[in-house]
Amino acid sequence: MPASSSPLCLLRLSALGDVTHVVPLVRTLQHGFPGTPLHWVIDKAGHKLLDGLPGVSFHIYDKNSGLAGMRALRREFPPGRFDALLQMQVAARANLLSAFIPAKRRIGYDKSRSKDLHGLFINERIPDRPGIHVLDAIGSFCEPLGLKQTEVSWDLATPPEAHEWARAQWDEDGRPVLMISPCSSHQRRNWYAERHAALADHAASQGWRVVLCGGRSELERSTSDAILAAMKHPALDLVGKDTLKQLPALLARASLLVTPDSGPMHIANAVGTKVLGLHAASNPARSGPYSDRRYCVDRYDDAARRYLHKPASALKWGTKIEFDEVMSLITVDDAIAAFERYRADHPG
Repeated sequence: MPASSSPLCLLRLSALGDVTHVVPLVRTLQHGFPGTPLHWVIDKAGHKLLDGLPGVSFHIYDKNSGLAGMRALRREFPPGRFDALLQMQVAARANLLSAFIPAKRRIGYDKSRSKDLHGLFINERIPDRPGIHVLDAIGSFCEPLGLKQTEVSWDLATPPEAHEWARAQWDEDGRPVLMISPCSSHQRRNWYAERHAALADHAASQGWRVVLCGGRSELERSTSDAILAAMKHPALDLVGKDTLKQLPALLARASLLVTPDSGPMHIANAVGTKVLGLHAASNPARSGPYSDRRYCVDRYDDAARRYLHKPASALKWGTKIEFDEVMSLITVDDAIAAFERYRADHPG
């Protein structure tokens, strides 16, 4: 177990959902080892989301900077070696980057989750527990240090001015808010614009306000434009208008978020907003909203049977089923049924 003066280093570069899942681990480490300096090697987007996280020194690695960036990062660290490196990413680039982080103990994933020569860059592994959520796998990185993550708590360090911005986007009028974040970083996980529009029109017909949010990519803009064009009711278009610091505050104003497996799904969960997750390409038990999956649509088993010709229970844990048209398995009726489950649980 490290002394309070011995720093620890965490390495997790991306994606936004996964860096959000690391925050409860940070809280566990801070509670278990008060006073221990925590350093986190992170990418630009993750830093924009979490900058200001109390008690954490961030070191930003630009994925385009290659070996020169890795050498520059090494010069940023405090003198000496970290007591432990928690190497929470198995991609080849992250494995190589970890070699530039001086640490006595190098804790990585169990063999079943390892790839890209991950085992060559670590000297300890977390317990092998198949069938657990990504957040719980990340949380188990504290166990070789003698801790146990028994409580999951978030604080994404969202500043007051971000909440002020979110409050200024629409007036409170008593209507619940259905927010749609239609795009993930994997296009084959995305649902169809006309189906989003049908769900949004159903919500609007029940007296809900509909708000669209998303980033500044061409795909997000074109998808949102298609949703707005297909809708019969008006919607508030905030796509591309927020920053990553403002996004948690915006999601916190929603009653229910509709999204595929994406970063906003996990950020919404972290701020306490319920999620209507759209799952066919990925398993919600592994990568759905951690706290509450009651309002998710789950067609993962149907996708496994159709595209891989076996039930989901026979697949390796974490298998993605990212085929063309896989999201067609999720119907408008599926999404409306999930929406109505939420309404039944939250009358008035």
